[in-house]
Amino acid sequence: MSLNVKNVDSVNFAGKKALVRVDFNVPLDEHLQVSDDTRIQAAVPTIKKILTDGGSAILMSHLGRPKGGPEDKYSLKHIVSAVEAALGQKISFASDCIGEEAIQKAAQLGAGQVLLLENLRFYKEEEKGDSDFASKLAQLGDVYVNDAFGTAHRAHASTAVIAANFSQKVAGYLMESELTNADKVLGNPERPYTAIMGGAKIADKILIIERLLEKVDNLIIGGGMSYTFAKAQGGTIGTSLLEADKLDFVLELMEKAKAKGVNLILPVDTVIADDFSNTANQGLVNKGEIPDNWMGLDIGPKTRELFGKVILESKTILWNGPMGVFEMESFDKGTKAIAEYVAEATRNGAYSLIGGGDSAAAVNKFGYTDQVSFVSTGGGALLEHMEGKVLPGVAALA
Repeated sequence: MSLNVKNVDSVNFAGKKALVRVDFNVPLDEHLQVSDDTRIQAAVPTIKKILTDGGSAILMSHLGRPKGGPEDKYSLKHIVSAVEAALGQKISFASDCIGEEAIQKAAQLGAGQVLLLENLRFYKEEEKGDSDFASKLAQLGDVYVNDAFGTAHRAHASTAVIAANFSQKVAGYLMESELTNADKVLGNPERPYTAIMGGAKIADKILIIERLLEKVDNLIIGGGMSYTFAKAQGGTIGTSLLEADKLDFVLELMEKAKAKGVNLILPVDTVIADDFSNTANQGLVNKGEIPDNWMGLDIGPKTRELFGKVILESKTILWNGPMGVFEMESFDKGTKAIAEYVAEATRNGAYSLIGGGDSAAAVNKFGYTDQVSFVSTGGGALLEHMEGKVLPGVAALA
């Protein structure tokens, strides 16, 4: 692991209270029930290590983006039953993350017990990285454990600033695993190395795409961002997603790929619809031939085959971003096909890293989580790490 960071195995937690920053920013359905517990499950090994040692765990996390104070729909009380199910035991809940109740409940924790604190972002000081707020959190525990890779790129009070209050500060298993697996595609990957980039915006991924051009053999572009490429090449894209300010950048990128000998692969056909709806009228057209008032919402069958051929010949695969609006059944075939190809390539001996966010959700939805090498829990954090940026949440542990 980079930056001389220690992990939880370097600490015996017997008789100690571990203050653990987890990433329980999980999706809730309309009944405020957890609809995907991937991130909760990912934190279980670290929590179990603490409890097995004879320590107790105080868990802190954010949920959603509350505006200016507590909001019921963002309360972590809604995830208590999901955390209990994942850990196989009852846990306590404090209706605040600092103050008397939190202090009292933390003090009363015995060996093997778990306390979940209320949403950190109910305080604006969390995102501001306020040191006084960090100190109030710090007084609840003896050892600081950061297992929230998904927020490691934020210099928030609980993810970075707080570490200065502890002589013992370590990374959890998930944090360590995320960094180790990211380094497998950053170091000396086995070739051919293919990156699959999808999702809505090129703007979010400019730096990572530029860095990947230095490393990959193949760069596959799909999803919403592909329509800006089609437009830049003189095609018609109807009402599809377009980043008009990125047309020149896209052409430069294509030239750069050519100069570096990187095989840049773009969609050749597109599933189109006359409305952004699961029940919209559909059609199939060649790349750059989308009629007015229609939009591209998925890659077509020829593209699936083209992308699949490249993926199956690869030895290292990084996938970040869906190929279409996979949340709608009518437009999920492209993303599902990529998941199938990546799983097949992995079975054939390739190393595959799924880059967080929507890609992780897609792999999970289609049941391929256990058939790929590693699914990252951190979209933004993974991208920033791969861009070569120092993650504040990791640096603070050194």
